[in-house]
Amino acid sequence: MGKLRKFDIVTGILFGIATIILIYLFFNNEIFFTWAFQRHRNILSWYIRPLFIVPIIWSAYKKLFSGISISIFGLFTSMFWFSKPNITNPEIVKFLNFESNYLKSGWTIDKIVLFFTVIIFFIFIIISTWTKNWKLLLVILIAAAFFKIFNSYLLTGKSAFSMLMPAVTGLIVCVMAVFFLKKKN
Repeated sequence: MGKLRKFDIVTGILFGIATIILIYLFFNNEIFFTWAFQRHRNILSWYIRPLFIVPIIWSAYKKLFSGISISIFGLFTSMFWFSKPNITNPEIVKFLNFESNYLKSGWTIDKIVLFFTVIIFFIFIIISTWTKNWKLLLVILIAAAFFKIFNSYLLTGKSAFSMLMPAVTGLIVCVMAVFFLKKKN
């Protein structure tokens, strides 16, 4: 194994560990959790988060563990990259309050299923890209976006519409990236 490949794997492992630590802190430090959710009220974080799927796909296409891991780390941290807005749409506040309370309310069967669904989503987009199964990748991306929208609506009602534009915009960008890679291949 060459030095670059070793560096790629070690970097991937380090960012994987950093992501796990970040998630642990997020759920176990009330101050950090609250701070992150206040900053997540900035709509820019809603638009940038789904865009991290593109570098995950590109990194899987290039078979770069580091790129995949760094992109997943970026996706999780991007919720608090932007400053807390002075004014927030009341529907966004309502949606995020529900999401915050949902995440803090302890583990239930539905949360465990949702947790594994997210992990399976990442595994499937990585494997389908790695193997260049473009149709499967598109099906996964579209199904995940619709699942996110539908599930959010079921859980929060009309306030879920506040995340509709960022979700659809992210999906369109991801689909365009898949078509670009498919054409390149």
